[in-house]
Amino acid sequence: MPSIKRLTIIALTAGAFAGAAAAQEVAPVDQPPAARGWKTETVAEDLPQPWSMAWLPDGRILVTGKEGTLHLVSGKARQAIPIEGLPQLFTGGQGGLLDISVHPADKANPRIYLTMASGSDSENRTVLVQGIFDGKRVHGLRTLFSVTPGKSGGQHFGSRLAWMKDGTLLMSIGDGGNPPQRVGSMLAREQAQNLGSHHGSILRLTAEGKPAPGNPLASKQGALPEIWSYGHRNVQGLAVDPVSGRVWASEHGPRGGDEINLVEGGKNYGWPLQSYGLDYKTREPVGMKVVPGMVQPLVVWVPSPAPSGLVVYTGKAFPQWQGSLFSGSLAGQDIRRVALDAQGKVLKQEKLDIGKRVRDVRQGLDGYLYALTDEAKGKLLRIVPQ
Repeated sequence: MPSIKRLTIIALTAGAFAGAAAAQEVAPVDQPPAARGWKTETVAEDLPQPWSMAWLPDGRILVTGKEGTLHLVSGKARQAIPIEGLPQLFTGGQGGLLDISVHPADKANPRIYLTMASGSDSENRTVLVQGIFDGKRVHGLRTLFSVTPGKSGGQHFGSRLAWMKDGTLLMSIGDGGNPPQRVGSMLAREQAQNLGSHHGSILRLTAEGKPAPGNPLASKQGALPEIWSYGHRNVQGLAVDPVSGRVWASEHGPRGGDEINLVEGGKNYGWPLQSYGLDYKTREPVGMKVVPGMVQPLVVWVPSPAPSGLVVYTGKAFPQWQGSLFSGSLAGQDIRRVALDAQGKVLKQEKLDIGKRVRDVRQGLDGYLYALTDEAKGKLLRIVPQ
């Protein structure tokens, strides 16, 4: 496989021949000003290392725990829910039981989709499983999709899910890890430019975990048919605007350079050739800030807030926030609001200081925002007007 330097030369040449317009650098943002007019309420607490949440049609909430637990939250009560037939769960580092989603068409006995790290420290991968929730347990689990190739270690599983308006399912996959981590003969991060690997990409699947029809890279020689977009480092926030259908992703950069991208099928988002961050060890820039033919982010954060869950807000509780993106942040211990215009351009940013690492942010069926804190005994918070 070619080196990053060689890949950069190829990308520059390809962009020049394609007549790509010169992209402009994005001005990084450090600390947005504070948002006002809100407060938090505790809905549930003592949730074991919560990672994600999803609403059942009746308004109850399912919450995954990284160590392999699932809890049902109803009002102030929480109940452990058995998961029967889970594949071998790998819980090292960032690995574990991760995202959860309920099939949007199901009303009774809904299909539950879970992403997880599966395997061992020496051989693991992100997988997608599906089961049925009958009100008491999740059963009938089957593996719908497994990432290829496998990798080692506990870094960069990605693993957010989002349903598109056409009924297909998006799934984010991390690049596999930081140097010196390797996947096969390549540095793991270079896999994000390798269309023969799922690492460092967003996939588009059917509800049965198959390549979705019409994926834009499926006809490209050597490309895996599930890949929808590539050049991503570690997407841990993924949201589809229910009004416009636009797809948004929040992505961990290395040291600095966290991003929010407007994602379109077939596009290359640059990593590791294009980046606003520094290598963890050398403190040298990773790639260049602008590479012709690669998509620029809409938002860049330096230093890194470590973005987590992402949602487009459409509720009535905060009419002034409608159409805005809300991105949780781990290191920043806040939620970032990115206000957008009707065309998806950034108008301004502000933050909601939570004071705890925020692992996920979602909109509930009641129109309020909800957040999970990333703790051994985490909390489910509801954000309401002050």
